[in-house]
Amino acid sequence: MIFKKDNFIFGVALGFIAPVLAFMLYKLYKFKGLTLTEMLQWMKLNPNLISVSISVSLLANAILFTIYINGHRDKTAKGIFVLTIIYAIIAMVFKYY
Repeated sequence: MIFKKDNFIFGVALGFIAPVLAFMLYKLYKFKGLTLTEMLQWMKLNPNLISVSISVSLLANAILFTIYINGHRDKTAKGIFVLTIIYAIIAMVFKYY
């Protein structure tokens, strides 16, 4: 099974993909009638939405991280954690600059 793999690069890939998928699900649920461009423009006008969307996106990584830590697949968990930190730094830069 793919989730039994313990590899840092695999963790990085999961850490990259999971927040993107979570963001798209958030977009489909919360902003059904808007295109992605319109949604991003709306978020630019309302910075609180940026925090919410970032939280939802990074929650996906937190869930994956927990699954892999509890399964003793530390290399994969480490890759997910690294990408989570990178996403968080990028999110802070977007929010405050």
